[in-house]
Amino acid sequence: MNPDDPLLAILACPLDKGPLSLLADEEALYNPRLRLSYPILDGIPQLLPSSGRKVEADVHGRYVAHLKASAT
Repeated sequence: MNPDDPLLAILACPLDKGPLSLLADEEALYNPRLRLSYPILDGIPQLLPSSGRKVEADVHGRYVAHLKASAT
């Protein structure tokens, strides 16, 4: 999955139904509101609620900084 993939515009977190951000280096989609990371396996996002992995505060800070930097 790449940042220009039109699928990203319609994917949503299964828990809060909000948008997800692509973490291409991690091969994951990230929900910063709930601090959950969803893996992308073989190009397929794993968006079951049980697939979300809780992210620690320091990792969350790194992810948010990376997302802000890539948005500019």
